[in-house]
Amino acid sequence: MKTVYFIQAILLALLFAGCGSDSGKEQANAHPAPPQGLSEWQLEHGIGPITSEVTLEAVNVELAQQGQALFDVKCAPCHKVDERYIGPPLGGVVKRRTPEYIMNMMLNPDEMVKKHPEAQKLLAKYLAPMTYQNVSEADARALLEFLRTQADVVPKPE
Repeated sequence: MKTVYFIQAILLALLFAGCGSDSGKEQANAHPAPPQGLSEWQLEHGIGPITSEVTLEAVNVELAQQGQALFDVKCAPCHKVDERYIGPPLGGVVKRRTPEYIMNMMLNPDEMVKKHPEAQKLLAKYLAPMTYQNVSEADARALLEFLRTQADVVPKPE
């Protein structure tokens, strides 16, 4: 009978030891490493050739008009401003993403979709990767300027 109590005591001790505090694990997870080795800057501003802050002033109307013409040719086949299409609606995107992120997505969509967690979420939601449109940095800047004119457009609910 004493052996049964002894075995039960050992099992109980092992059970309590296994249910110990995870405080060490919680502290290790308090500041997780950036996904896939991305820097904090890349997480906020995207992966691509735009590696410094884009300075924005008042909307340049002429540049925005150039951007709208580019949008109609290169972006409109997959994007609408006010509603979901093949890709996400782009109205108000400048309120959700940094200028650098938007330009890097235009200039480097393949790597963004492969490595950036926000781009991966969009791919999972829309099931269509953004295709490379061969835009230059100047074109991307013009497109950004057009999107700035669409900042107050609220997309229709999905």
